[in-house]
Amino acid sequence: MIEFKDITRENFNSVIKLTVFDEQKNFVADNCYSLAQAKAQPECVPLAICNDDELVGFIMYCMDVKDKEYWIYRLMIDKKHQKKGYGRSAMQKIISLLQQDKEHSKVYISFEPKNDVAKKLYESLGFISDDRIVDGEYVYCRHFAV
Repeated sequence: MIEFKDITRENFNSVIKLTVFDEQKNFVADNCYSLAQAKAQPECVPLAICNDDELVGFIMYCMDVKDKEYWIYRLMIDKKHQKKGYGRSAMQKIISLLQQDKEHSKVYISFEPKNDVAKKLYESLGFISDDRIVDGEYVYCRHFAV
């Protein structure tokens, strides 16, 4: 079962050692960069993705300071754990978590144009294009069920 855990001194090194396949490295920022970003931008919430206490990936969301909306800034599943449904499960769990905030009705995500796997996953979870490109990435939005 997928669960999120805070990044702590105990799991920090394991989280920064998570990696994706070489052909995916242009699709997601390095976890060390993401953790530094979370330090500089305290609105970011970095979380370890675990399956039955085994670290399998990393996710980070935030309340964007500019548009005051939720964004999922990062999702990565370690190359040893891909194609097991962990990315989908983590996305479902984070959407469920963010949906609890009744003051917001949507969440955004962005991804590299060549990342067809991400596009397929996000579309299958109800994200749709909002016709924007930000920093060279497609922006998608998912509205929460009322």
